Amino acid sequence: MSYSSEEVRETVLAIIEQLAPERERFEAGKDLRLVEDLGFHSLALLELAFAIEDDFDLPPIDEQTGRAIQTTEQVLAYVLGQVDARTPS
Repeated sequence: MSYSSEEVRETVLAIIEQLAPERERFEAGKDLRLVEDLGFHSLALLELAFAIEDDFDLPPIDEQTGRAIQTTEQVLAYVLGQVDARTPS
């Protein structure tokens, strides 16, 4: 399935907001830190990774990449990169 950048952005942000332990602090236009701003802990981060992998049919995120993703914009950049990489030129 092909997704536009805007569809990816809307879907990823909706997943982050839905799963954020402190969702009342979520702001769609702001680059927020997953742990410090939104209260994600290790189990919640795994749930977020699984939800994104399932929604976009992505391969599992390796541990090193997962640890490097710390903000909402980094999540978006990762997903957009994965979606773009499998889109034929």
